[in-house]
Amino acid sequence: MPDPIKKITLRDGTVRWRTVVDAGRDENGKRIQLTITRDTKKEVLAERARIQTERSGGTLIVPSKLTVAEWLDQWLEYKRRDVEETSITTYELNLLHPRERLGHIHLQELTEDHVQEFVDELVASGRRSGGKPGTRLAVSTSVVVLNRLRQALARAVVRKHIATNPAQYVRVSLADKKTDKRDRTRAAPWSVAEVQRFVKGIEHDRLYAPLLLSLMGLRPAEVCGQRWTDIDLKAGAVEIANTRTMIGNVRVLEKDTKTSSGERALPLPQGPLEALKRFRAQQAREKLAAGEGYTDTGYVAVDELGLPMNTRQLREYAYRLMDSTGLRRVRLYDARHSCLTYLAVNGVPDVVLAAWAGHTNASFTKRRYVHPGIEDLRSAATAWDGFHGGAQNPSV
Repeated sequence: MPDPIKKITLRDGTVRWRTVVDAGRDENGKRIQLTITRDTKKEVLAERARIQTERSGGTLIVPSKLTVAEWLDQWLEYKRRDVEETSITTYELNLLHPRERLGHIHLQELTEDHVQEFVDELVASGRRSGGKPGTRLAVSTSVVVLNRLRQALARAVVRKHIATNPAQYVRVSLADKKTDKRDRTRAAPWSVAEVQRFVKGIEHDRLYAPLLLSLMGLRPAEVCGQRWTDIDLKAGAVEIANTRTMIGNVRVLEKDTKTSSGERALPLPQGPLEALKRFRAQQAREKLAAGEGYTDTGYVAVDELGLPMNTRQLREYAYRLMDSTGLRRVRLYDARHSCLTYLAVNGVPDVVLAAWAGHTNASFTKRRYVHPGIEDLRSAATAWDGFHGGAQNPSV
């Protein structure tokens, strides 16, 4: 059998040794062959043995000129199989900065230093696309960007494009997190008193009933997706099974709930139930008055002609009401925090709290949505008064 290692002589007289080794097949089934050229036959033999051993062990990384940007494109296509269209849009936004600053680097040449320098620069000078000059990304956003990049690179390891994940141990510094927390003002969710003031101030508004759904813990997309067929006014129950969300704050996407746990049935509190009954009757009157000009879409949150509202319209409508009632503006989604905090502080069991929110994990619900304020802690202060008073009582 002829020796597969060939001796070659270059034009300048330099002698080198070369062989071709089979490295398996690519994703399309095409045969991969690697050419090994070294100064000595011994070096060629050693490299061939390494490649064959790693191929047998399933650890071989075939050299590739695939760039970071090209891999991110492939990863996003892969993720389309697993996540909603709205999530893909979010992923694309998350990866804008890595694509811009790291995209030109060959994936196999990307190092931990590259990623760490990118993250540090992003924290120091990152800006939202279209944002005002000097407006920095929140550190929390930088963390999300890093996590998304880390996920994409982890998949590259699985696909054997790279041996290790260069983003695995990269972190935003604790000092940057503390500075951002100190300097960035965040609007706190409404207190119980503010929620009650808002409810009182809008009780005669046409959209009082849909807004009460927001104030009992439903997401804005769930409120906009609510249909009358999902509501049993006799039994006093509402089923959350449909959402109307928005992509890029422009296009409406109607779909099922975000997760299987998001699809749930809830008993209606008496206030929202009565408001929904009145709103149903009002819509019947509006339909009669509009005649052929009315479009019966079957949604709860509609205008006077029956056309459904999207989340942007609902948000802007709520902001106008907040202004008219003299309340500070908060996102309707943040009202969800207020509601769930109220339930938790008032002793609703964790498993019920999570089910109401549409979560599978009660610890996630409490960590993400339950934020007791000073008034929520008042009962603890009262308890301390009793404790201190008891301690000072000589008869005890």
